Amino acid sequence: MEPRGPVDLRGVDGESFAVDYPADAIVVVSGLPGSGKSTLLRRWSARAPHVATVDPRAVHEACAAVMPDRLPYAVYRPWARLEHFRLLRGSVRRGGPLLVHDCGSRAWMRRWLAREAARQGRELHLVLLDVGAATALAGQRARGRWASHRVFARHRRGLDRLLAALTAHTRGAAGTPVPEAASVLLLDGRSRARAAEARFGHGGAALGGGPGGGAADAG
Repeated sequence: MEPRGPVDLRGVDGESFAVDYPADAIVVVSGLPGSGKSTLLRRWSARAPHVATVDPRAVHEACAAVMPDRLPYAVYRPWARLEHFRLLRGSVRRGGPLLVHDCGSRAWMRRWLAREAARQGRELHLVLLDVGAATALAGQRARGRWASHRVFARHRRGLDRLLAALTAHTRGAAGTPVPEAASVLLLDGRSRARAAEARFGHGGAALGGGPGGGAADAG
């Protein structure tokens, strides 16, 4: 399927599916810490090895590798964040299809990515994982890495506002809260597991573009 506008697959069962994007699209996968962003990106990257992926965890690990073991991450977090932004900026400016791991609670990041994409005649697409706080915390426990209570609460507030606005939009009760995105694909835990691959430049049947997002046709 080729998402356009909002596509809400939360609560929708069916077979595994591929998501089709333009050949040079920037696709941002967002959600709470522990919601399965990295898992989804690894699955999609394995099926599309030619597509670049920017994941802040990789930058964190690279920075940690050159720091003394006794030095807490909080000390060099600003450097790691700067390196992540440099990597992201360079990856965007090189062109070509791009997968981006992002918390999703920072509207300024989406707007910046959309502006950079538009300068190159490209589109920004958003995938938003809505799995709930309990599932996200369980995901953190399973991976053995925890976001601090303060960080998790901040991301949760931002994502709750975004999800509420998107839900209202798909029901026709409000305008889109993310006009900078060509599509917004809403996935819960079940539909995330069914999203087998992201394909770039394949084309496909367009899905979405209005209230309700065409969810009944998914799968």
